Amino acid sequence: MTKTLTSRPDNSATAALMAGAGDRIELMQTFVRIVEAGNLSAAAAQLGTTQPTVSRRLQSLEQSLGVRLLNRSTHSMRLTADGERCYEHARNLLAGWAAFESDLRGTNDEPEGVLRVVAPHAFGQERLVRPLADYLRRYPRVSVEWLLHDDTSLQDFISEGIDCAIQIGELRDTNLVAIKLAEVPRIVVAAPSVLAGRPMPQQAIDLVGLPWLSLRTFYRSEVFLHHVQTGEIQRVAFTPRLSTDNLYALRIATLEGLGVAIGSTWILADDIAAGHLIQLAPQWQAAPLPVNLVYPYARFYPARLRRFIEVIRASVATALHV
Repeated sequence: MTKTLTSRPDNSATAALMAGAGDRIELMQTFVRIVEAGNLSAAAAQLGTTQPTVSRRLQSLEQSLGVRLLNRSTHSMRLTADGERCYEHARNLLAGWAAFESDLRGTNDEPEGVLRVVAPHAFGQERLVRPLADYLRRYPRVSVEWLLHDDTSLQDFISEGIDCAIQIGELRDTNLVAIKLAEVPRIVVAAPSVLAGRPMPQQAIDLVGLPWLSLRTFYRSEVFLHHVQTGEIQRVAFTPRLSTDNLYALRIATLEGLGVAIGSTWILADDIAAGHLIQLAPQWQAAPLPVNLVYPYARFYPARLRRFIEVIRASVATALHV
């Protein structure tokens, strides 16, 4: 009997091939990050490496492909025509590669890597750190950059390297995926000293003669209050004694008796219970603010983002006591 002999692949050659493929993927990942970050130093910071390393990877990719991908000067960087084509192909290839890995590992693949999240200052500190801690305990191979900004519009997610953001208020960018998490009730409050012997305001019109504070992110020189039972809407105009873009500053100024303010119930409830603040015209409230988790559209989302969305969706309503 004659046996047919089949040659086996050289293990060293296979290893070299796979290493070369891995190297090229890393080079393409670096190139995509350079383009999306806008410069080499920002790309290096997002990748957790040095600018010289990023520069060497770019040069290696250009040498491997035999084309120039970027034209760089001291103050600017722009894609060449070949670079534009490479960028589109590289993005598609990397998304396909990530989806391929996820499919092989299964839907329960272990989240890993760095997740970059933007959240409002007060809400991100007071209500979301515990869910974040739960997420990190569940997934020890993930690290999180928890970036707190009161302006979370972040119109350019890609260049900032942001994976997702938690926004309070009306959506500003309809080109993002938005998951509504909850609504934040808002009430009118003041320190007892603000009334200075005046009767407790019961109607929206009774608030007109009082000193006001404004939270510039949501209202400045007027507010529209609705009656919780009838739905009637009243406009209250004023000239604020103090305006700020920070909810913490608004709360402290209100506790100091500087004026009337409108704020989220979750941050004011304890002060009201302790008697430091009183709710004015309790039947009249400002429209509740929606809370959304937003992120860019993509063909593939890494497990670290998918699992974070699951944790936040399950916890926000409880965190707000709504």
